[in-house]
Amino acid sequence: MARPFAGYIYSKIKKGMETAVQDQEAIFQDLVKVGRKTDFGKDHGFDHINSYEDFKMAVPIRDYEEFKPYIQKIKEGKHNVLWKGRPIYFAKTSGTTSGVKYIPITKESIPNHINTARNALLCYIAETGNAAFTNKKMIFLSGSPELYRIGEIPTGRLSGIVNHHVPKYLRTNQMPSYETNCIEDWESKLDKIVEETMNEDMALISGIPPWMQMYFDRLVQKSGKSVGELFPNFSVMVQGGVNFEPYKAKLFDTIGKKIDTIELFPASEGFFAFQDSQKEPGLLLNTNSGIFYEFIPAQEVFTENPTRLSLKDVKVGENYALIINNNAGLWGYNIGDTVKFVSLNPYRLIVSGRIKHFISAFGEHVIGEEVEYSLQKAAEEEGLKVVEFTVAPMIQQGEGKSYHEWFIEFENSPSDMEAFALKIDDNLRTKNIYYDDLINGNILERLQIRTMEKNGFINYMKSIGKLGGQNKVPRLSNDRKLADDLLNYIIK
Repeated sequence: MARPFAGYIYSKIKKGMETAVQDQEAIFQDLVKVGRKTDFGKDHGFDHINSYEDFKMAVPIRDYEEFKPYIQKIKEGKHNVLWKGRPIYFAKTSGTTSGVKYIPITKESIPNHINTARNALLCYIAETGNAAFTNKKMIFLSGSPELYRIGEIPTGRLSGIVNHHVPKYLRTNQMPSYETNCIEDWESKLDKIVEETMNEDMALISGIPPWMQMYFDRLVQKSGKSVGELFPNFSVMVQGGVNFEPYKAKLFDTIGKKIDTIELFPASEGFFAFQDSQKEPGLLLNTNSGIFYEFIPAQEVFTENPTRLSLKDVKVGENYALIINNNAGLWGYNIGDTVKFVSLNPYRLIVSGRIKHFISAFGEHVIGEEVEYSLQKAAEEEGLKVVEFTVAPMIQQGEGKSYHEWFIEFENSPSDMEAFALKIDDNLRTKNIYYDDLINGNILERLQIRTMEKNGFINYMKSIGKLGGQNKVPRLSNDRKLADDLLNYIIK
């Protein structure tokens, strides 16, 4: 049944590639039409919006903090605040600056979250012909599906909400059990997942790469076999949430063979893109799924009047902050991610970093994509596997020059750490001219590496109560808070 259904959906997706700009225009008109009847629409003169230019004049870019008064009204039971009626869920998520966020999910927006994950798998089946995994066991490493109510609205982690909407035909093969999925403590949950899955015929495993690695390590530790030996029919790994490249070598090494991977770009605010092809680079932008996208050149994002572009005006290779307007009632919403298009026909992109995750303590404005490239290239040349890493500025107050401090946990350490650090540094200098100028001008010293203890990052995340689930170690910090905490987990 999967193959003909996959062929049908794949043909619809391919047609959608040709009508992406028209679909975006139609979604824009539909969103504004519904928005006119809401508190937000009345506050922002939606009655006078007839074009995207009108919209940009009426609706400023916002982050979650500026949406809070509207979210509070919804919590108090009011209707027609950001979208018609009331949300059917709040997705609870933790932001880097806003603390806990409650993102509305409506009856109209829930299909975006459910169907996009399905479409990614169906595109894979249509392209490769591999549908065997649908008859075997599948695991989705996710948050607890238990929900509670805020202002009468069911609330929980997005992955837990989505768990309630898994199609019935997949339920029989889905793991772990509902009871295990409800365990809050990540390590206890992981032990139970290992116990439940170790003797099953697992064919698809999905999750955020660092937590999949932790699951794999426990399996190897308990069974004494590689993951590929334990699960000979394991053929598809679905991942998202962070850039896969830094984790790929170690994950495949633990599996013991290379398998197909499908990358996703989901968030509580929407499911934005997915890997539709094993042959082409990038993720296909979800252009007909209730979301109207805007793009701001990344260097302008914190300026007073940034350039705002719709899909038809984007260019390949430019770094853009992703702004969304959707049928859950988010308007001019800055999700905090930067993207870069690798193709405009169709519209495929990569996630290049986080707006707030950068280092510019000295004017260098180094971003996540640049540090990931620099480390990955050096590690590949040296045959090294990196478990996890993060970078922060070290600002010297007295004698000596300032530098970038890299905290890296290695699977196998370099024989010459200083030479390895120079390789990373040289790679970064080729990617970022401002950083190169600071090194050339003797303003900054070359980067320095602090080697983390085994499981150092895991132990740190455990210490702050953020182990597992959707929690991730930020790649970059512009201050010393994280770096100073990590000094307790380095090899002295």
